[in-house]
Amino acid sequence: MYLLTQRENVVRIPPEMLGEELDSIVHQLARESYEGRIEGDSLTVMVQNIVPVGPGRIVHGDGAVYQTVRFDALVFRPQNQEVIEGEVVEVIKFGAFVRFGPLDGLLHISQVMDDRIDIDDAGQRLIGKDTKRDIKLKDKVRSRIVSISLNERNPRESKIGLTMRQSGLGKFEWLAEERAKKAEKQEEKGAAA
Repeated sequence: MYLLTQRENVVRIPPEMLGEELDSIVHQLARESYEGRIEGDSLTVMVQNIVPVGPGRIVHGDGAVYQTVRFDALVFRPQNQEVIEGEVVEVIKFGAFVRFGPLDGLLHISQVMDDRIDIDDAGQRLIGKDTKRDIKLKDKVRSRIVSISLNERNPRESKIGLTMRQSGLGKFEWLAEERAKKAEKQEEKGAAA
């Protein structure tokens, strides 16, 4: 889920930038320091409305100025059991990676559907043996987050587990087919009554 939060933090202004205009330097350094970083349970997507707070501090032995700044941060915070919509960006032998927002989650083959799965490495597809339903690159899917482990030091090592084995989840085409079948059954019941 995306949230807009207000934060206050410190940016280091190196000595070679001290002659430039403060607002533009602080804006540039805050964006470089915080955008794309995982802090706690959220990923900072964008910072805006950056305002210096008070005078900067100079630390003995370091020619830089440490400036406190206040800013609005747009953060993405995945929540356990949250239903997300995303796109399949990679298919591998043990599942598929789904991109939702700025992060990717793993959809393990055991969590794709209630069917045994065949893997088509060449075509980058996961195929149900009985249903013949498939998942391939660029498919739009709805899934639920079942596990989250965000790594602040190395965001690429973060792990988010997904499932599509519940009602209302799956590839968008499957969901449309299920809605059409339900509508047909309702019409048949209405005609029979």
